[in-house]
Amino acid sequence: MTIDFPGLFDLQVNGFGGIDFNGPGLTADRVCEALDRLRATGVTRCLPTVITSSSEQFAASADVIVRASHPAIAGLHMEGPYISPDDGPRGAHPREHVAPASVDDFRRRQDAARGRIVLVTLAPEAAGALALIEHLVDAGVRVAIGHTAATPDQVRAAVAAGASLSTHLGNGCAQMLPRHPNVVWEQLAADALLASFIVDGHHLPPATVKAMIRAKGASRSILVTDATAAAGSPPGRYTIGGVTTELGRNGRVSLPGTPYLAGSSLTLDRAIANASRFTGLPIDEVVPMASTTPARFLGTTTAGTVEASWNADTCALTIGRIR
Repeated sequence: MTIDFPGLFDLQVNGFGGIDFNGPGLTADRVCEALDRLRATGVTRCLPTVITSSSEQFAASADVIVRASHPAIAGLHMEGPYISPDDGPRGAHPREHVAPASVDDFRRRQDAARGRIVLVTLAPEAAGALALIEHLVDAGVRVAIGHTAATPDQVRAAVAAGASLSTHLGNGCAQMLPRHPNVVWEQLAADALLASFIVDGHHLPPATVKAMIRAKGASRSILVTDATAAAGSPPGRYTIGGVTTELGRNGRVSLPGTPYLAGSSLTLDRAIANASRFTGLPIDEVVPMASTTPARFLGTTTAGTVEASWNADTCALTIGRIR
């Protein structure tokens, strides 16, 4: 059947189509090329995401992205550098650039981004994190918990300070956790936190997706891609920042020679189809997780309308016209 829905809105895009938003040599034209190609997947608005890096590299990436002035750019997502330095929770973020949370450091980065940072992902246990969360909330910047080894008490303190989202819940944490309590359960139970999920079949097993979305509820669940340069690209080696990643034939993006994921090759239309298949929810309950819910979280709106074909029997979504 043919369905219409609001343009898709992705809170976490590190790159697309072989183009790395965190890499050296990025140009405004390349940013626009990536976002134009991303539009074919139904995404009409997004947050280009700049990960943990030196202040100089952050400033360079942010400046190019902002200068691109592409209509899809709804702001920047700053993921790090105020995260856990530990293997596992840190993910693909370079340890040498992980830093304590600092209001002064954030102000410098926000100045470099010309005030366009609208979402910051940080670890509650980072030194200075609570003071920074309060500053960000006062400034109208949303705060997400991610890449963290926080204790339940530290998660609760971050929520009390104003954190309102879990970034790719179930990932960006240690591979082995206490059965309970732990950083995942605590965030899943926090009613004040919305949660984003990478539903590519690699980051979370289908049953985990079903249980987590059921626990959060559809209205507090957000689908993101965490797409890297590998998305929309053939298998091979790519980069995120200065870090080499490898896209396998099965669509999994990882740090070569390690068990660690490094972003994804997911597109948001596939995330919608996967989420419907994994959870059993009808398409009209899943689409908002990738469109109006992230827009509402940021206090903004979606853009445009997507016409698509949906096969409920096979959970296949095919993007058609975008207007």
